[in-house]
Amino acid sequence: MAIADKRLQRREIITKAVCGKGRKFQAVTHTVTPPHHPSSILGAWIINHQYEAVKSGDGIEVVGSYDINIWYSYSKNSQTDVAKETVSYVEHVPLSYVDPKHRSSTEEVSAEATQEPNCVEATISSNGTSVLIRVEREFSVEMIAETKVVVIVDPSGFEDDEKDADFGHAEGDFDDLDSDLLEDDL
Repeated sequence: MAIADKRLQRREIITKAVCGKGRKFQAVTHTVTPPHHPSSILGAWIINHQYEAVKSGDGIEVVGSYDINIWYSYSKNSQTDVAKETVSYVEHVPLSYVDPKHRSSTEEVSAEATQEPNCVEATISSNGTSVLIRVEREFSVEMIAETKVVVIVDPSGFEDDEKDADFGHAEGDFDDLDSDLLEDDL
């Protein structure tokens, strides 16, 4: 061990950090039975999506609901109507990464719909009385908790005498840059 290493000390800092992550894509099929036997599907869409995240065992559950609206024709395509059905779901998203040293009593979970529920296909069932709706959705989840981070500390401090650090660039290296291309936020 070098002399410089002997004067360094180790410290543990407790901080909030992302201690678990997960992602899940799901394709599901819902069956909606309108009041009339549909002749053809004119449109299908999903609205009013709401959800929340809840910690559950080794993962996070996304609990939510959305409305399925189906615009269809009936009576040999002579009349139209819109059928509406509210669907509730519970999606278990496993955590692909978990910090084993996090404090479980400080866990906070969140979910983000990386792909909102979307109708990708609507077909009339083989018996002709209902509509099959194929929906795709994807969620990304995170668990935030307190955990320890280890840092090395030099008790004698740090002297920043040299304010003008040399990064190996000559004085005129950036003269050829077009200032109009630079972002103002930098």
